[in-house]
Amino acid sequence: MDSVFDYLLTEALDPTPLESITDAWTRHRAVAARFDTTIDIAIAGGFAADRLGFAFLSGYQQAMRALLPELPADELVAVSATETGGAHPSAITTQVTETDAGWRVNGTKTFTTLGLLARRMLVIASAGTAADGRNQLRAVLVDATQPGVNVTNLPGVPFAPEIPHGSVSFTDAAAEPLPGDGYSDFLKPFRTIEDVHVLAAVLGWLVRVGRESGWPRTTLQRLLAAVAFARGLEMDRPTSPGGHIALGGAYEYFEQTLTELEPLWAQADPVVRERWERDRRLLATAEKVRAQRLTAAWRSVDINGADK
Repeated sequence: MDSVFDYLLTEALDPTPLESITDAWTRHRAVAARFDTTIDIAIAGGFAADRLGFAFLSGYQQAMRALLPELPADELVAVSATETGGAHPSAITTQVTETDAGWRVNGTKTFTTLGLLARRMLVIASAGTAADGRNQLRAVLVDATQPGVNVTNLPGVPFAPEIPHGSVSFTDAAAEPLPGDGYSDFLKPFRTIEDVHVLAAVLGWLVRVGRESGWPRTTLQRLLAAVAFARGLEMDRPTSPGGHIALGGAYEYFEQTLTELEPLWAQADPVVRERWERDRRLLATAEKVRAQRLTAAWRSVDINGADK
């Protein structure tokens, strides 16, 4: 296994433009063979990317594999949870049922990352209502290439346009049920795992930009320190309060680093700089949810029950 820190500092920069997600995924897969952990693969995949959107792809795919290590290494996979009312447990109306022919999924998801490009989906669906009235959620794996799955690509978003999104309709689609609760065991921890892996991949990409642009050694040191923060987060306990608080600190350090980088972007290639200005909003998409998790984490460990 390579040292990810040495890789970031010494790996030759491949100047070949990545023209599509297929190109980016091919390069990611080549890099992945050199590392053992999902977080290091995310970092190295981000470094191999030539834009923020493709770095996100590396982080997202490795987050999926941190949650479900049994996923095929060569398939693009996605979480399919969001519906018209959002992704809160009470908003999930897509149904999963056990039939004589196996488990089947019926319903519509309004926003699934990767859209038509996802070969397999982790679908969060309702298995009925519990005695206390709560929606019982299950997580199931669905082969997105089967006839019972219909994906419609959504209009592009104004940032990271290389990453498509789609709405997905399931009609008696065959599904593989996963053990545990669909929300607490899958959707909730994935949100944290995704934050960490995407952060790691973005940091890897920023090191690449720094090397290409001749940023100072002190800047590269700071970026590698941020990489170390991301690697140190306990992804085997993604719902722990302490982990969320540490993640909050890592993001605070990251935001401070981005502020310090502002004048250095003038040294970057104009195309790279323009993409960064366009795509950086991607990093704020989960900001509100992260803040809510951080507040809840502090409350759970504060013996006085007071906000600080």
